[in-house]
Amino acid sequence: MLQVSDIRENSEDIIKRLAIRNINAKPIINDVLDFDEQRRQMQTQLDATKAEMNALSKEIGNLFKSGQADKANALKVKTSELKDTIKSVEQALNDKALALQDMLYKIPNVPNVLVPEGNSDEDNLETLRDGEIPQLHDGALPHWDLAKKYDIIDFELGNKIAGAGFPVYKGKGARLQRALIAYFLDKNTDAGYTEYQLPHVVNEASGIGTGQLPDKEGQMYHITADDLYLIPTAEVPGTNIFRDVILNESDLPIGITGYTPCFRREAGSYGAHVRGLNRLHQFDKVEIIRVEHPSKSYEALDGMVAHVQDILKELELPYRILRLCGGDLTFASALTYDFEVFSAAQERWLEVSSVSNFETFQSNRLKLRFKNADGKNELAHTLNGSSLALPRILASILENYQTEAGIRIPEVLKPYTGFDIIN
Repeated sequence: MLQVSDIRENSEDIIKRLAIRNINAKPIINDVLDFDEQRRQMQTQLDATKAEMNALSKEIGNLFKSGQADKANALKVKTSELKDTIKSVEQALNDKALALQDMLYKIPNVPNVLVPEGNSDEDNLETLRDGEIPQLHDGALPHWDLAKKYDIIDFELGNKIAGAGFPVYKGKGARLQRALIAYFLDKNTDAGYTEYQLPHVVNEASGIGTGQLPDKEGQMYHITADDLYLIPTAEVPGTNIFRDVILNESDLPIGITGYTPCFRREAGSYGAHVRGLNRLHQFDKVEIIRVEHPSKSYEALDGMVAHVQDILKELELPYRILRLCGGDLTFASALTYDFEVFSAAQERWLEVSSVSNFETFQSNRLKLRFKNADGKNELAHTLNGSSLALPRILASILENYQTEAGIRIPEVLKPYTGFDIIN
């Protein structure tokens, strides 16, 4: 959520930068400024009325002390009127503040100056490409056919149990999935991230804190009986660890990692590109989350990008990095880098990670602050990244490592799987 003070001081720049998202923000920014001006005038009126009330109460006390009870009682009528005024203004001020907050919830984060212009994923900027695309043997199969051939993932059984998008992993498929989770967590903890086991459901306040609500409620599974939401990513419970927290500057930086299943309705997702593991309603993901000093958050973002690169290099998967354009940037992000791996059998790039800096957008919602060197409370910066999302990584391993004799296991995963081939 943007800060009203920033909007007041930098409204023209914010409107200009939000245009990179292809948004005409001028009307809502002007409405925010009008509402804020009204709120400030009401606050001034409230403060003046309270000051008058305090002065009058003091005068009444002095009159009683000096034996002028009649005058004091006459003034008490005025204090009663002032109390009613204060109550009325306080209610109006609260209503105005809530309305202003609802308006701010509708405004996405301001893009960083590095965000390129563009309308869709076709306009994202490729910043790096690495790794060799394998040449597959004749008769090579996409991962959904490999899964059936080697009996390692059962899409039909998952459809029977829950519906489309809920696969069942079996045998060596389940063990490979577990091996990837353990490997990712080990890589993250070795890099200094503290491992957490997090809840798989969150309350509404947590969804609002990280920006999933009210923006993405249609994409989240809602447990209406208890008013809880299944998490779309570990980012939500992980970042909310720090909701309503004031840190010391010496506590920064903070890095945590955690594995969770993730649940997404993916409403409106159809077509061949969603086949197999390409897009699911339930999938596994290992996340990294950072809380940083504002002056160091972009250095931290570069470090997170390098960390994900290192994992993909160890898996020996061909990958590329994209800097997302304004039209493809998520609601809460100021700058995002996507990682895609090449799926040789499908002959297409598959997104496996997004690494983002949210600057103060989430921390303002979360009230996540730290005491700076001057002893004043300051909003921290939050960052997060997939490290990594499993379905498309697994799909790429199955397809890129397939041979006529079976599916080889990447060298780095063999200590985790206990086997070196699926056949």
